[in-house]
Amino acid sequence: MSAALQTINLEKRFGGLVATNKVSLVLEHGARHALIGPNGAGKTTFVNLLTGVLPTDGGRILLDGEDVTARSQIQRARLGLGRTFQINQLFAAMTPVESIGLAVSERMGGGGDIWRRLGSRRDILSEIAELVERFRLTDVMDQPTRALPYGKQRLLEIALALAGNPRVLLLDEPAAGVPEAERGELLETLAELPRDVSILLIEHDMDLVFSFAERITVLVNGTHFAEGSVAEIMADARVQEVYLGSDEHA
Repeated sequence: MSAALQTINLEKRFGGLVATNKVSLVLEHGARHALIGPNGAGKTTFVNLLTGVLPTDGGRILLDGEDVTARSQIQRARLGLGRTFQINQLFAAMTPVESIGLAVSERMGGGGDIWRRLGSRRDILSEIAELVERFRLTDVMDQPTRALPYGKQRLLEIALALAGNPRVLLLDEPAAGVPEAERGELLETLAELPRDVSILLIEHDMDLVFSFAERITVLVNGTHFAEGSVAEIMADARVQEVYLGSDEHA
């Protein structure tokens, strides 16, 4: 059976700078896989290549065995590739219920028609309620997003990504900016994400990486530097030297 997501010798250059240097990665079905590396390692560029934000300069991207290298961002999303962002992309004036309702309706082809149809679509209402509860948003579901604690905003963004019914979900630094007091709720929610969604986590918070991931890939200077289980990466002296053991990149 093909991998959920695979890159083969993926390349990206910006002039003379090689940002992604023939990176090959396999994300298995149901994976909890983390991508780490020091600042400037090329993690964001890699994610932007996966999602179609940037065109590749070489190599291939396969989604469940299908070559999507030339597909647009929208086409990849429709094929089941979802993502979150380092800086959240939310509608500040909308409530979590409204935002999730819009996302679910968009997936079903209804768009803004959600508000007229809500009363007659129990399936939509049920899915909204399930996502609100799963992402611990019940207590803030009717508040404007701008008023939510930042940890709740992060949870809402992941809920919106999941509302798109992705097969593969790229989580781009979900813990970035979340206060320490709110991280426990975020970690618990991530641990409970459905196993039928294959997840690639891009993260600097090593507590989150080690508690969430089952496999870790390390990028350094745009190159696939190391890969293995959590225990193998923690014990890898080369990784300790360039990343884990450095205060600069903690």
